Amino acid sequence: MLEQLIKDLMSLKNPDKAQVLQRFFKTWSWQYGEGDIFLWITVPELRKVSKKYIDLSKPDIEVLLKSEIHEYRFLALAIIKLNFEKNNDENIKKEWFDFSILNLEYINNWDLVDTFVEYVIWPFLYDKEKKLLYELSKSNSLWERRISIISTFDYIRRWEFDDAIKISEVLLQDTHDLIQKAVWWMLREIGKRDEKVLIDFLNKHYKNMPRTMLRYAIEKFDKEKKEYYMKK
Repeated sequence: MLEQLIKDLMSLKNPDKAQVLQRFFKTWSWQYGEGDIFLWITVPELRKVSKKYIDLSKPDIEVLLKSEIHEYRFLALAIIKLNFEKNNDENIKKEWFDFSILNLEYINNWDLVDTFVEYVIWPFLYDKEKKLLYELSKSNSLWERRISIISTFDYIRRWEFDDAIKISEVLLQDTHDLIQKAVWWMLREIGKRDEKVLIDFLNKHYKNMPRTMLRYAIEKFDKEKKEYYMKK
């Protein structure tokens, strides 16, 4: 099955356009996406393939996850997500969750994080101990730190903000722009739902927040409020 899957993927690749993604996802040796290889297969196409190969074995999924080819890893995560979502059995969900955590190091670009973790990691942890996310928020790995904050989006949608606020506080002084962007994204989503929660956070932290993070977190405020918070 894996051999046919790879043939299907290769039939969809577009090498001429792939170079665009190499630049967009910062794949040079000194950049965050170092070593990532792209085929230029669109997300809709990958999702269609994932449905066809939903029964792919875990060892074969792991082969895809360990690949340097970005779309292989994306597809593997899409298959995991489908299997997690289709099963109501908590034990089966746990198997897919545990499998994801064992292979966390391969969720290693921002689109992989953003299109996967909030649909698997956080939903599984919803009514469980959240220690893992707090450990990830203090990781040396850029991607594990991003996983920790993006995972909270599912809770924010449910109007439950405590963990998102606490993890934002942990990451407040993170110097990487991909973490700063993730934090302001979650703060802004909180503000859309309950502006008072966001204002309470800002009143406590705005003087110490990176300026870009602050600017985007308050972008939905009126002019007067924006001016107040930007006068650090």
